[in-house]
Amino acid sequence: MRVEKDALGTVNVPDDKYYGAQTQRAVENFKIGREYFPKEFIKAHAIVKKAASIVNLKLGNINKQVSGAIQRAADEIIEGQLDDHFPLVIWQSGSATQFNMNMNEVIANRAIEILGGKLGSKNPVHPNDHVNNSQSTNDTIPVSMHISSYLTIMERLLPEVQALAETFNQKAESFKNIIKIGRTHLQDATPLTLGQEFSGYAAQLEQCKEAIYNTLVHLSEIAIGGTAVGTGLNTKAGYDELMAEEISRITGHSFRVCRNKFAGLAAHDAIVETSGALKMLAAALMKIANDMRWLASGPRSGLGEINLPANEPGSSIMPGKVNPTQPEMITMVACQVFGNDVTIGMAGSMGNLELNVFKPLMAYNILQSITILSDACRSFRKNCISGVEPNLKTINKNLQNSLMLVTALNRHIGYDKAAQIALKAWKEDKSLKEAALESGFLTGEEFD
Repeated sequence: MRVEKDALGTVNVPDDKYYGAQTQRAVENFKIGREYFPKEFIKAHAIVKKAASIVNLKLGNINKQVSGAIQRAADEIIEGQLDDHFPLVIWQSGSATQFNMNMNEVIANRAIEILGGKLGSKNPVHPNDHVNNSQSTNDTIPVSMHISSYLTIMERLLPEVQALAETFNQKAESFKNIIKIGRTHLQDATPLTLGQEFSGYAAQLEQCKEAIYNTLVHLSEIAIGGTAVGTGLNTKAGYDELMAEEISRITGHSFRVCRNKFAGLAAHDAIVETSGALKMLAAALMKIANDMRWLASGPRSGLGEINLPANEPGSSIMPGKVNPTQPEMITMVACQVFGNDVTIGMAGSMGNLELNVFKPLMAYNILQSITILSDACRSFRKNCISGVEPNLKTINKNLQNSLMLVTALNRHIGYDKAAQIALKAWKEDKSLKEAALESGFLTGEEFD
């Protein structure tokens, strides 16, 4: 152990860790659960620190040597080399001050090491005076919430949603000539093609992708430079615009200073909006997955109109049973996203006065939703939808046996007479044609 100091005194810190006294206090004071800050969020916060070191150098706030060491340390975090030095759970200060200081301490100590100094000495790199220069937890954490959500959506979620939609479109084209019975209220309805049915799933996903993409315009607005309450205390003129430019350069995506930093710190409406769009995707996936379960149910005592890939044995007691495990996975992911959205909505409404103090919770939940939706879409596509095949025998049997084909007679003999034919066929267990001929409403040739 080594001894480090903070405003409250001395703290023993593990020798093999780059974090310092404030992080160690948080480790001891917040032993709650196993919900650690996601790697995507850690990376985003390191991006903010790297950008700040570059801008602070330009503005003359820190020297070139310190800036270079901070940038190098931040790069190592961005590359995932120092993940073991971020031990804090999200259950801490609602501003995430402990996490911000964890980042400041790791970067400072690693920068000190790079420059040949002694860990914990805060010399020549200080976690507050240098790494946190021109910043506050209150403005940098919201920025990292936006960056991590934006990047994960762009780089992971949207490509997976698009790929799944394209797979459904391919199936729709393959199935375009397969006529089957439609169902409304889980009852027989008029015919459609299996291709038309699958085209609906593709359209749902494409609409969800568009809705999620439309939220990025607000996620791209960052409250950097607001510092403690939105006024920009302790920053120099132009710092915020330079930060937005630098973050855009580092990430390769366009970010801009938000229109009102007071709203950016006290409320997180962009996160709430994005979560709503993610919920829309979860709802669509729930519908699609359940349809796959219905259509593949059986295989002999259900609908059985499609066959899903047999990925693994389905039962520990029933030999040969195969279950729709991928659709079931999707439905559980959807439920989790629904719950995350409720949490994010409640947390977003708690922005009291100049600061929302539910930031870690919102960051964790939004990133979990994005991540599991991304992974679920990929798994669903590769392990289920790409291998869906029609069961033509069952499809044709159900089609020919359906009473609702009688709907085609409406324009010829009227609704009431057509209904009499359908009810007669159902009650007397006869075919529609038999019932139609016995009714005397039309000839066999007319029926055909």
